[in-house]
Amino acid sequence: MILKASQRGGGQDLAAHLMKLEDNEHLSLHELRGFASENLKDAFKESEAISRGTNCRQYLFSLSLNPPEQEQVPVEVFEETINRIEDRLGLDSQPRAIVFHEKEGRRHAHCVWSRIDAETMTAKQLSFFKNKLQVVSRDLYLENGWKLPEGLKSASERNPTNFNLAEWQQAQRQGIDPRWLKQVAQQAWTHSDSIRAFTTALEENGLFLAKGDRRGHVALDYNGEVYSLPRLVGCKTKDVTARLGKPDALSSVEQTREAIGKRMTPAIRRHVQESRAAFQKQSEKLNEQKATLTKKHRQARAALKSKQRAEWDRENIVRASRRPRGMRGIWHRITGRYQQVRASNEAEAAATRTRHKNQRQKLIERQLSQRRALQSQIKQARHQQADQL
Repeated sequence: MILKASQRGGGQDLAAHLMKLEDNEHLSLHELRGFASENLKDAFKESEAISRGTNCRQYLFSLSLNPPEQEQVPVEVFEETINRIEDRLGLDSQPRAIVFHEKEGRRHAHCVWSRIDAETMTAKQLSFFKNKLQVVSRDLYLENGWKLPEGLKSASERNPTNFNLAEWQQAQRQGIDPRWLKQVAQQAWTHSDSIRAFTTALEENGLFLAKGDRRGHVALDYNGEVYSLPRLVGCKTKDVTARLGKPDALSSVEQTREAIGKRMTPAIRRHVQESRAAFQKQSEKLNEQKATLTKKHRQARAALKSKQRAEWDRENIVRASRRPRGMRGIWHRITGRYQQVRASNEAEAAATRTRHKNQRQKLIERQLSQRRALQSQIKQARHQQADQL
């Protein structure tokens, strides 16, 4: 389970983000502990109000818990993980909120603690929390038998195709998957033994080598968008220069754009537009299926919630009828019969809660499985589009 956390303020913005249903297919406020309020915004207002009696500006500690994509993880595992983390970080007994999100067939959780100790009016110190969370994350993978990510085995083995926000936004502006860009560049880099072979391998996939404005190596796509070559291949600038030599012999960015323009005939541009139009049509169809499935799943959860509430109310009436009142009730207390009835009622109520929780979990797992099947089609469509481009 990947664990990411940060100390932060801005409780109202965080509450709005966590409770934004538009960004998620399903959302539930699972727990509010230690707050007087019953909603997330007011709860975080409490934390902010208390923090004003201190010098602390980052009065919240926000944690996201992301299990492996294909694993069905029960609520209990999330709760146990959160309890383990708060014990390790010294946040036990601090007010906290837990929110579950579901999107694209995946379920993840957010937990937010108040860092302010109301008794001492000081903020909890969270020294080296990233290192501690990494240890917990590695333990979770090993304990649950999940495949350990390379990045948790060793810092030097993290996935080289990871991209930052700027790279993602740049690629999205061009309608190209940044993961595909990096994979193409890295494959060409790995299997080429000369600058000529590397250039040919790039051009076979619509990328063109050039000299950047700062005299470094860059790559251009068929739209003329510029990408840093060391970032694409996952190497340092000096390593790229060592293999390819100085870029002085290469064409400039403007010269390369001009050459691309001549090679991009109207027919090729038409093919690109046709491919994008077909992908857009397919995406709209898949999005309609996603909206229909989400609506169906929400209705099923609401129906189950209503059914369980009615069942709980009926059983409560039956349990209440077993407790006699008046003189008979006093006699039951004297004879000890009252305690027996009470114990029986509590056991039945606990069994009902467990049964309802299991029913909810089975429904969620079944729906996640259906959503993953649709997400697989969406991913396949994206990969096909990237290959065509």
